Amino acid sequence: MLRLVSLKLGRLYRYVKLAVLGSLAAALVLNTHSLLASLQRNELSERRFLQLNKCPACWGTSWCRKFLNGQLRLESWGRLRLFDFFNVKNVYFARYGEPREGSRRVVLKRLGSAQELADIDTKICRRATGRGRCDLLQALHATEFASLNGDVRLLTPDAVEGWSDLVHCPSQRLLDRLVRRYAETKDSGSFLLRNLKDSERMQLLITLAFNPEPLVLQSFPSDEGWPFAKYLGACGRMVAVNYIGEELWSYFNAPWEKRVDLAWQLMEIAEQLTNNDFEFALYLLDVSFDNFAVGPRDGKVIIVDAENVLVADKRLIRQNKPENWDVWYESKFDDCDKEACLSFSKEILCARVTVDHNYYAICQNLLSRHATWRGTSGGLLHDPPAEIAKDGRLEALLDECANPKKRYGRFQAAKELREYLAQLSNNVSFQSIA
Repeated sequence: MLRLVSLKLGRLYRYVKLAVLGSLAAALVLNTHSLLASLQRNELSERRFLQLNKCPACWGTSWCRKFLNGQLRLESWGRLRLFDFFNVKNVYFARYGEPREGSRRVVLKRLGSAQELADIDTKICRRATGRGRCDLLQALHATEFASLNGDVRLLTPDAVEGWSDLVHCPSQRLLDRLVRRYAETKDSGSFLLRNLKDSERMQLLITLAFNPEPLVLQSFPSDEGWPFAKYLGACGRMVAVNYIGEELWSYFNAPWEKRVDLAWQLMEIAEQLTNNDFEFALYLLDVSFDNFAVGPRDGKVIIVDAENVLVADKRLIRQNKPENWDVWYESKFDDCDKEACLSFSKEILCARVTVDHNYYAICQNLLSRHATWRGTSGGLLHDPPAEIAKDGRLEALLDECANPKKRYGRFQAAKELREYLAQLSNNVSFQSIA
């Protein structure tokens, strides 16, 4: 019955989508002349579209030559500003070409909605002048973004703690890593803040405060095995990252074997971000089907939205020994009536060495029967084959991982679930890790 309801809701979603597309088609006919002009322009080579005039209140300039030289072009529908109304997240798909190498697809992000970007300017003006509007470039020099100038040797926790999820509880080791791996400078590799130019320093700090996703991708790069999209560069208030593939949601009704493999990968990601040799715990605070994508060739699951990632330094926790630091922490199940709900305490995530948050987030919001998304329910592992459903082990592990009945039950369930999914998918790589 639940499956029937989810299918009906899924159809309703598609009908609404078709109605919207029909309205857009009518608008296209009425605005043919201006739309043709939009298709012929390459706005990615225009400073105004890139908001390059906002710098250094921007994300960087490392890819400006590529943008301004016309090496990036929005894909056809992305050139129509008519669609910006629906593109709330300001995410675009484009083709990037290098001489002699052909072109490839990339993803461009403004890192916020139009309103959120306008709020950045307002906040900077209010911090500097007390008014909502001002000369942005002059105002910057009267804010904390400029106070950390060339005389400041290091970026320290007391200066930026709480600015964003990434630095909710930063250690000096984490901040040194952010500065050393900052990609929007020609002289990267040094953890000394004073080695950055004034403009580079302000760009780093503004990115850290308003949307630290680029810094997560730079500090925990895919080239080193971290499960994030590859950061490519920025120009003004536009960043470029590697295109991965279709979002995880596209695989909701994929064949069972494919969904089992994807589920196994998701649990492996939860494990890697929680326990790794670097002793940084990266907690995902926003987990939904559209925050992950799957590579079409290698089938690899990658995190494509890393704005809300909290990093806790386990070494610092062991060193400072806050209250109950060595007591295992179990996240509380949140049976809310909204999509992608999570219950967590940032303070506890920052103060415990052993935390089950990532297992909880993946199981509750993606894998188990409690997962809901776009009118569907049942999670990625819905409708298992009859023999697996009859056995009952998978359902029991998913339920215990999402909403444990035993003390510390989620920790054990997550471990067993990883092993069981590896067996179901015949994923031999798990054997080498175990």
